[in-house]
Amino acid sequence: MVSKILPLLCLGLCLGYEDEKKHEKLPKPQLHALPSSEIKRHSSVTFRCQSEVQNVTFMLGKLQDSGYRREQNTGRQDAEFLLVNLDSEDAGQYFCAYRTTVSQEWSEESDHLQLTVTDDRGGRGPPPAKTDTKAIFVAAFSCLSLLLLFFAIFFIYRCSQDGSAPEESPQSPVLTPKSSDPTRERFSLSEPSIPSRRLQVYASWKGYQNRMKTPWE
Repeated sequence: MVSKILPLLCLGLCLGYEDEKKHEKLPKPQLHALPSSEIKRHSSVTFRCQSEVQNVTFMLGKLQDSGYRREQNTGRQDAEFLLVNLDSEDAGQYFCAYRTTVSQEWSEESDHLQLTVTDDRGGRGPPPAKTDTKAIFVAAFSCLSLLLLFFAIFFIYRCSQDGSAPEESPQSPVLTPKSSDPTRERFSLSEPSIPSRRLQVYASWKGYQNRMKTPWE
């Protein structure tokens, strides 16, 4: 009787132990970023997740992206996840967890680790959309300025050409019409020319000499 009960008791204890193992609460792992949690754009970073248990499966997740998950089984107490060619969209808060071969649930998540991606000047890289918008605005403003400058130069050139056109055009001989001023015509008719005055003076003098000679003759 006792020999039949002992195997059943051992079987029940084993099953209970296995069930306890499946639902045990695993210690929280630790997450580190190498070489640093602040990385320049287009460079690489390595996340290292460490646990107190060996032969476990590690998982790396991202708080801002529920679909982001990378798993790795190394057989050791840690695992490394390499991220290459980082961009501004890779920045965010990362965490890791693990589970054993017999456990059905993941361990408690590690403390969240903030990854910052900076540009070449040391500042945080702006979102690509804003960068593109700013570049388009600068290019459009430059094109408009060049266009206005071209029109201004063309307008100045046309004005200078119009101002110098009468001086450069050859002078064609033209017949000057007689003056239509009646005052000038009266002045021309009433005032004799210099030769006419001389003739009048000479005729008067000759007549005076003739009158002076007549009484004695």
